[in-house]
Parts: sequence; C-alpha cells; structure tokens
Amino acid sequence: MHDESGKGAADGGSAGGGTAAAAQNGHTVSPNGYNPAITPTPPQQSDTRVSSPVPAPAAIIPRDQWGGKYEFLLSCIGYCVGLGNVWRFPYLCYRNGGGVFLIPYFIMLFVTGVPLFLMELSLGQYGSAGPIMVWKCCPLLKGIGIGMLCVSTLVCLYYNVIIAWTFYYLGSSFQSPLPWSCDAVANVAICANRTVGNSSSERPRSPTEIFWNEKVLGVVNSEGLHDPGPVRWPLALCLLAAWIIIFLCMLKGIRSSGKVVYVTATFPYFVLIVLIIRGATLEGSLQGVAFYLTPDWSRLANAQVWNDAASQIFYSLGIGVGGLLSMASYNKFDNNVIRDTIVITIGNCGTSFFAGFAIFSILGHMAWRKGVPVGEVADRGPGLAFVAYPEALALLPGSVFWSIMFFLMLFMLGVDTLFGNMEGITTAVLDEFPNLRRNTFHKSLFLGALCFTFYLMGLLLVTDGGIYWFTLIDSFSTSFGLIIITLFMCIGISFFYGVNQFCQDIIDMICHCPPWCSKVLIYFKACWVFCTPFLLLFILIYIFLEMYNTPLHYGSYVYPRWGKGLGVCMGATCCLQILIWAVVAISKETGSLKERFKKAIRPLNSWRVNNLNSEVRSQEHVEPERVEAPYTVTLTDQDFTAITWETGSSA
Repeated sequence: MHDESGKGAADGGSAGGGTAAAAQNGHTVSPNGYNPAITPTPPQQSDTRVSSPVPAPAAIIPRDQWGGKYEFLLSCIGYCVGLGNVWRFPYLCYRNGGGVFLIPYFIMLFVTGVPLFLMELSLGQYGSAGPIMVWKCCPLLKGIGIGMLCVSTLVCLYYNVIIAWTFYYLGSSFQSPLPWSCDAVANVAICANRTVGNSSSERPRSPTEIFWNEKVLGVVNSEGLHDPGPVRWPLALCLLAAWIIIFLCMLKGIRSSGKVVYVTATFPYFVLIVLIIRGATLEGSLQGVAFYLTPDWSRLANAQVWNDAASQIFYSLGIGVGGLLSMASYNKFDNNVIRDTIVITIGNCGTSFFAGFAIFSILGHMAWRKGVPVGEVADRGPGLAFVAYPEALALLPGSVFWSIMFFLMLFMLGVDTLFGNMEGITTAVLDEFPNLRRNTFHKSLFLGALCFTFYLMGLLLVTDGGIYWFTLIDSFSTSFGLIIITLFMCIGISFFYGVNQFCQDIIDMICHCPPWCSKVLIYFKACWVFCTPFLLLFILIYIFLEMYNTPLHYGSYVYPRWGKGLGVCMGATCCLQILIWAVVAISKETGSLKERFKKAIRPLNSWRVNNLNSEVRSQEHVEPERVEAPYTVTLTDQDFTAITWETGSSA
C-alpha cells in the first residue's frame, strides 16, 4: 500500500511540479519508505538524478523487518513479561497493602507506563533506527540513547546470571527426590530438628535456604563485597550455556529471535494456568489468595507505595532501556503503534495480576503446612524465586514434574527479556556501523564477541560473593539513572521536538487512522506535557531521599559506604551521558549559545526519509527550517545529501 502511495506521489510530482518542489526543499525521498535509497549528488548540478558519481542502490544496506505483526507483538510481550511479573509484583502487592496496591499500580500504568511505552515504540518505528541513531530527531539529546545503552549493558550483565541460576535448578530438578526437599537423605536431620524444635534463638534454616546459600551461591564462604572469593564453576558453566543459547537465538537477528518467541512467550502462560489449577486444589490456598487481595487502605497515604508502583511499571515494561525502541524500529512504517501499545501494556500488567493467583495459592498451602502466616514464607527478590518457590514445589505431589515445569518457565521468561535488552545493544551498534548488516560473518563475529565479553564480566557475579555484586547492580542499574533518562526523553520530545509534531508523526504512520486513535492521542499529549514529567520528578525526588536515608543490605549484610557509592556512580554514569553529549552537540555548532542550542534541537534531514506521505503533506506539516542541514552533529552520510522524488519505472 505504501509503495503504491509513494509511486503515486512520485507520478503526481512529475506531472504537477512535485520534482521541482522537492528539489527546492533539497530533499530526495525514495518511494520505498522501509529501506530508502539515498544517493549523494553534486550540488552544482541542477538535475539531482544524475547518477555518474552516485553509488548503486545495492550499496544501501537493507534493514530487517519482522516476519509478521504477531512476531513483534509476541517479542514485546515476551520482553515485558519477565521474572518481575512472577516474583516482584506479588511481593510488592502484599508488602504494600494487598489489593489496595492495585490502585496506585494502575494509576502509574496509565499516567507514566502507557504514555512512555507509546513514545518509545513511535520513535523507533518512525525513525527505523536504534536507541542512538533515532535521536536524529533532536541531536542535542543523543546522550539519551547512549544512556539507554549503558543501562541495557548493566541489565544484560546481571540478568543472564538469573538464567544461569535457573539452569542450575532446572538440572537439579531431574533428581528424585529433589535435593532441597525434606525427602532427600542429606536433609532428613535438618527437617527433623525443625520439627522437634531448636533451642537456639536463631531462626532454623530450611533445606531450600541451605541449598540456595551453600550449594548454589556459596555466599557463606564470603565476608562481603570486598571478598568475592573463587568462581563457582558449576554456575560458570550454566552461565556459559545461557550465553550460548542467547547467541544462537539471536544469530540471524529478528529472523531467528522472532521465531523463537512463538515458544518462549507462550509457554509461561501455559505453566501459569496449570499452576493456578493445581494451586486451587491445595489445602490453605484460599488463605494465600485472601492475603494477596485483602486491601489495607491506610497504605495509600504512604509514598513508598506509589514509588513501588512506579518502579514496578518501569521494571516490568522495560521502559528506558532501549529494547522497545529497537524492536519497534523493525516494524513496517504503517503499523498501528497505538493499538500495539494498548495490547502489550494491558497484557503485561494483566499477566502480573494473573501470576499472583498462581503464586499465592501455592504460598498459602506452604503457610498452612508450616503453620505460619503467609507473610513469613515469602521473600523478596531472587529469594522468592529460588527459596520460597522451590520449597513450595517440594510440598506438591509429583514435585519433580512441577519443579521442572516451573524452572523451565523461569528460563523462558528470562530469555525473552534478555532478547529485548540485547537487541537494544546490537541494533545501536549496527546502526552506527551499517556494514556489519551486509557481512553476515562479521555480524556473527560481533555478536559472539559481545556475548563472550558479557560472560567474562559476569564471572564476578558467580563467585562466592557474587550475590553481593548482583544485588548492587540490580539496585542501582535501573534506579534514578533510568528515571532521569525517561524524564529527559519525555521533556525532549514534548518541548524540543514538539509534542504536536510528534502526534502528527504518529498519525502519518497510521495512514487510515481510526477516529478513536486521534481521540486517544489527546490523552497521551496531556500526559507527555504535564502528568508524566510531574510524576517522574516526584519519583526521582523520593528515590534520592530513600537512597540517602536507607542502607543497602542483602540479608544481614549491610553494604559499606564505598559499595553504595559505587552503585551511585553506576547510575550517574548512565544519566550523565545526556549532559556530556549535549555539550558535544552544542560545541559543534556555530553562533551564540542561543543559536547553537536552536540548531542542536533541529532534526537532521535524514530523520523523515521514512515518511511515506505525499509531498503536499510533507510541505504542510514540516517546517523547512526544521530539516535543513548540516547544522548539527552528522550521524549518517544522508545528512549531507539531497533527495528527490523518484518515478520508478517511468524514470
């Protein structure tokens, strides 16, 4: 449909002066909006279609696209639906008043989560570029893309360690009885002591805690952050296997990962449904569900509840990391991005709520068996997935089967999320070095080197004291730095690029925009300009106050001041990229500081090469001064070339 409209515009231009109009604006627009062929021309010649010094169109390196809209939807759902939906959301829900937590959660979803999600998808789809190259729309903010890359690097570094733990548990689940259950020979004495009672004032440890801390982590052999100890080679091998799987799945880009998500994105739902059905038949399951949903209305006055709701939205939807932007860049130009945003965000948050029933029905049974309140059998973070759940699974009839299914589900959830984070990094690099797209061997070599580098860096996290470093990176990689990045992204698009222009870009992409899309954009415009920046600023202030007043700890270990300072430096490194690259962009301009600033926020002329609308629409909505070049940091050769309407076969 777009090729036809492009040709129609071209034919109309040749018949009615369209070529002259395009030449006057100094633009060359290819009829193929997906992979535009931009060719340099000598500025002194009036006929911009002279081809003697022009490289052949084959020199333009094509960009991959999703095989279908379902591949993109499943990839985004798999990216968003991760481990946070299984252990983080249920924990936050009952820690912050049970069902009442859903009120701030859904407010944050519709005021911050959905608008920012749409902004990232729209940017990537309209610009057909990754986190760095997409800021051709406003070169002053190129540092946002680099900051996203830094956050994504930190997330990839520690997230695959979770998959390695999952591998370890998955392999251990094939033993009967399970090595962390009371039926195992090594745990009979431990369980007997817990049953009889312990005279010690310390709380007796369960077999699952011993298995997690001693067999898996080896944290009992480390004194803290300063004492990482030796690498635990069983975990190192699991980590290597995890990175090999990621490498093989991403070897052909979205052509391979887009097919893998048909399994990895749907299998967790099957397991959750099975767990809900099985959990509903267990004794005490209703106590867990009641604990999950019982509201404590007084918690709404606590700022911690609102901060937790916002942090869960960011953590779950993957906003500000670059994965969403990169995956959307492989969409067709006319994809209905508003529809996808609503489907993905509602589906993701619905999955979190749905998973709560599966988790708390089992935890309710676990509390009934142990004779303790539900709140005392669940832990936060990795402890919930690798201590409480294995213990609950060991209590189920057919525990080996349920354990295999559960950890296979965790593996699928983790792999899908890592696909998105890795896609953000690889897309940004391939955009900066497009020749890698053409040479399959060099592209594979780069991906292999990237995965191997992450593996070597991740070895620190699989030492005896690796859990301390894991917690440090987890706590600060997606903390205030991520909020600052998304805040500047929202402000930059709304006020520098222009919120009206951005909404028009979205309408241009959705050629046959339904009436409801235009009405919904009014709501999104209000969020981008007023509500979202205000809430992000509120969250940022609260994070700084909490970070200053609250010590960081893992279990009984309290992090030293230098360790916390190291975490702050990690977060600051990500957000400082915005300032550094803004200074670089301004310094490369000429004129007064005000003139430099104005020039640095103008889009480069290659920003709109994917706009498939007619030249009349382009002249109507695009100000000429917004696309003149070169005034700003040049990202591609296209920013030094003129572009004309081509007439296809009629040429």
